[in-house]
Amino acid sequence: MNNKKLKLSVLATAITLALTACDGDDGATGAVGPQGAQGPQGEPATVSDTVKAVKEDPSVNNPNAGKLTRLATVPTGAEVTGIFLTDEGDLFFNAQHPSDANVETDSLNNVAYNTGTVGVLAGVNFNDLPETLIESPVPSSEMERQTVISAYGQYQVLGQTGDTYDGMLAKGLGHIYAINNPDELLLENDMPDFNGYVSMGEGKGYLFTNWEMYPGGMSRLMVEKDAMGYWSVTDAEMIDFSAVNGTAANCFGSVTPWNTPLTSEEWIVSSKVDTTQSASWNNPEVVNDAGQILGNMWALTAPAAPNPYDYGYIVEIKDAVGETPMPVKHFTLGRYEHENATVMPDGKTVYLSQDDTGGVLFKFVADTAEDLSAGTLYGAKLTQDAGQNDPATTGFGVSWIELAHGDNATIEGWIDEFDGIGTDQYVDGETSYMTVADVEAWATGAATYPTVENGGGKVTAGQPMDDRVAFLESRQAARQLGATAEWRKLEGISINTKRAQEAVEGVDTIAGEDVEAAYLYLAIADIDKTLIDGEGDVQLSSRVKDCGGVYRAMLNENYDISRIEPVVMGSTYRSSLDGAARCDVDQLSQPDNVIVMDDGRIIIGEDGFQENNTLWLYEPVAK
Repeated sequence: MNNKKLKLSVLATAITLALTACDGDDGATGAVGPQGAQGPQGEPATVSDTVKAVKEDPSVNNPNAGKLTRLATVPTGAEVTGIFLTDEGDLFFNAQHPSDANVETDSLNNVAYNTGTVGVLAGVNFNDLPETLIESPVPSSEMERQTVISAYGQYQVLGQTGDTYDGMLAKGLGHIYAINNPDELLLENDMPDFNGYVSMGEGKGYLFTNWEMYPGGMSRLMVEKDAMGYWSVTDAEMIDFSAVNGTAANCFGSVTPWNTPLTSEEWIVSSKVDTTQSASWNNPEVVNDAGQILGNMWALTAPAAPNPYDYGYIVEIKDAVGETPMPVKHFTLGRYEHENATVMPDGKTVYLSQDDTGGVLFKFVADTAEDLSAGTLYGAKLTQDAGQNDPATTGFGVSWIELAHGDNATIEGWIDEFDGIGTDQYVDGETSYMTVADVEAWATGAATYPTVENGGGKVTAGQPMDDRVAFLESRQAARQLGATAEWRKLEGISINTKRAQEAVEGVDTIAGEDVEAAYLYLAIADIDKTLIDGEGDVQLSSRVKDCGGVYRAMLNENYDISRIEPVVMGSTYRSSLDGAARCDVDQLSQPDNVIVMDDGRIIIGEDGFQENNTLWLYEPVAK
């Protein structure tokens, strides 16, 4: 993209913006009996925290409570990704992998939305929206279907896949190159995901964007806003991840309380119930399948053989606003399909989601505030409400199972033992990598790792037992110790830092409101498979199936959580007249990520199978 496409302040004087709008409903909670005495840990809760809060909360009288409002829609084929709201009220979000058949353009950007697009709703302060809202329509014309339509502000494109910004980024936005052959383009990435904004003063800062593919990447754009609220890009680069052997499928993320972006490596880990890392990692038939996931990862580090345990972590971008940002992989936070890691205001407690079938909700507690290099990893054990299975009303008690304490340096030493395993070492029926038998031995307190004959991996066979499985095969380790490994597509995790601080620490941060309770929100793209199979800790009905929903947990002392409850779910899963399965276009369809506004309302982005996915605003009954 040329800079002329970004210097849009020239157009700003010709554009006026309107503000007003709201609607949608939170589902009945059902009858609630009197609260009984506190039972032992793990017993199902009998009274909903949310229901109790509603009885005491004057917002119950708010006519907008429980309403969904359509803020915007993205072009045909695209997901809503990267929603991020700044302290100044700027709302960034992306159109991930829109249809390459889109040809329509809008008056502001004059570009077709047919590749990965990063942008912002310009000219509006989302921290100052009215209580009653207008909403964007369900797209009907080709113009509406193929562009971004919004109720507030105008969507301004800040970049699209391959943009060079008049030579500032010669290799192209989102493009991924080999580490040892920097002129070898591995892929043109149309998958922008997380956005994180780090302010450099009023109206300017760095916008960090994940690019979710194999291999993955992250861009950093210096952006500045003019007096009319329109943006220009003044510098552009792709973060250099070569020092950490590259990244894989950079998915969602967050910005820490100390203003460093966290980027999540997803997909790369095999976490099925009966497996750990697939033995096919160094299978020459799979590796040599050009253009495929594993082939691309091998091409990233070629001629050196990649180590699978180098990938699948949370990566912190230190010195985020410096001349050379420094990526650091935090092995301490575990290895699995990371969707999101969110650090609480204490700088120590981190909640982490695993985007998989049969995934785990994790928690990490650092030894030292603002330092994620050492600490303890936990997995959540859920206890479903007795006598309930409807997703819209069923909550879960939460207890925490400690996996292990670790530090980056020690774990990295374990990882290095798997370096240099080439395709020439592949033996059908054996593996050099860790196995379920290895994890089982650790979980049962065995003194040594099992031999190859007893199902162990070749690298660790017969070695003295250590805690590497907790950090390298975290999902299987959590499952073996009794954590609930049944989440299906557990997506973004979010808090509002100001509300959390006021509720938990008593810090007066929200003007005009006495915040007595704050929540951790969790999006779940669908309620299917392991959640509805009638087995294990979670046995929900399939009533809303692929439509998904949003859960939340009240933040308690020390930012702990002990209960998760539904907030808003998609509609009943239904069939249309043509026989295809549908979620109601006026309700949620596979929410991907969620952010919490200062006033307690939440913004939800869809990753669904609607023709045009939606960016929603929802007003919880109790905030």
